[in-house]
Amino acid sequence: MDNQIQSTELVQLICTALDEKKAENIVTLDLRNKGTLFDYMIIATAMSGRQSVALADYVTYGLKQKGCEPISVEGLTQGDWVLIDGGDVVVHVFKPESRAFYNLEKMWGIGSLSSTEYQEDTDDFSITL
Repeated sequence: MDNQIQSTELVQLICTALDEKKAENIVTLDLRNKGTLFDYMIIATAMSGRQSVALADYVTYGLKQKGCEPISVEGLTQGDWVLIDGGDVVVHVFKPESRAFYNLEKMWGIGSLSSTEYQEDTDDFSITL
């Protein structure tokens, strides 16, 4: 990839942006060997709809600064669940009740977060499926 940022760099950029704006429970799912349309899924919690929108705006701003235009951003009107399609990386920002309801970690076969490997240097969870 000459001018394109690597998906692992994209994950780090997004997780850093989410952390800077106080997102909670940031989880990174490595889906490269799952045959999906994307390499990684990042899930984060925002404490309000307003924070969800602010997080999405900050992440998309960071992506644009690196030359990666998001393919699409959905859910900015309500802010309960905001989806950022960054191509190789998809980001879900949920309010707590929406995250509990949709439970994407369980849908992808992860179960509880206690079964993940905590990475102290980045303050997020990284899960390889």
